[in-house]
Amino acid sequence: MIRKLIFILTIFVSTVLVAQKPQKIAYIDMQYILDNVPEYVDAESRLKAKVITWQQKLDAIKSDIETLKTDLSNEKALLTDDLINEKEEDIEIRELDLKNLQAAYFGPNGDMFFLRQQLVKPVQDQIYNAVQEIALAKKYDIVFDKSSDLVMLYSNNQYDISELVLNKIVKGRKIKEIAEKKVERTEAQEVAVEKAKTKAEERKTKNDDLREKIRLQNEAKAQKRAEAIKLKQEARQKRLDEIAKLKEDRAAAIKQKQDTTKTGQ
Repeated sequence: MIRKLIFILTIFVSTVLVAQKPQKIAYIDMQYILDNVPEYVDAESRLKAKVITWQQKLDAIKSDIETLKTDLSNEKALLTDDLINEKEEDIEIRELDLKNLQAAYFGPNGDMFFLRQQLVKPVQDQIYNAVQEIALAKKYDIVFDKSSDLVMLYSNNQYDISELVLNKIVKGRKIKEIAEKKVERTEAQEVAVEKAKTKAEERKTKNDDLREKIRLQNEAKAQKRAEAIKLKQEARQKRLDEIAKLKEDRAAAIKQKQDTTKTGQ
């Protein structure tokens, strides 16, 4: 009720202040817009799932309390006053815990309030920003929310800018998606360049290793050939030395024989 009064008072003051110029008014259907924003639908789904989990936990505690009460009622005639008081205190403690847990989940500052802010508020902010931009661009003086507490007995569809707001949100999302895809492509290109650079370095290293291996093999072959040639040369020289020795020995033998012949004569 207070919200209605403040809203009506705001409209009245605005009307009085700008009575000299015609008012340009539009309205939106907030719930219709929200129901057509995928992020909001997903947020509501997640919120409902969380609420179901919380409610199941509360229901389990309620069931335990009812069981305790039933057991106490059935056993009361057999229990002493002290035991009855003790069990009643246990039940009261469990009921107080239940009440505190309910407040923690669903209270004004409970988990549901903060989770809704976390999940839904970003979507609502998108809508409010879109409404502001459209209102400024089209020079609307007032934009109503058809789905709010304000009672609209009649509305002309030509003043409904809900689709404009939805289109702006969709356009903003597409722009954001394009920007994100651009970033992804840039990152992918950088990764591809880095991979190509790494592969090129690996190929270069592999080629360098192969060239070094071939060089060492060639050096080994050349050294082996040089050693073989040296051995052949040494063998040839040895053979020549042996032939020369044989010639010397033969010449010495011939000379000795000649000398012996001369002496005998």
